Amino acid sequence: MRFEILRLDDVDGNAVDTTVVDVASVNRIVQQAAAIGQRILIRPAETASC
Repeated sequence: MRFEILRLDDVDGNAVDTTVVDVASVNRIVQQAAAIGQRILIRPAETASC
């Protein structure tokens, strides 16, 4: 499963950066964001339908 991670602006909450990662990377990214006080939004990545 893949997740989309949006890094949010501290002032207005708008997404400033988006990346799609696999489930193994989510924990690392969450810990990095928590360490520096960065706001993020995590949601399942949309998959292309066949």
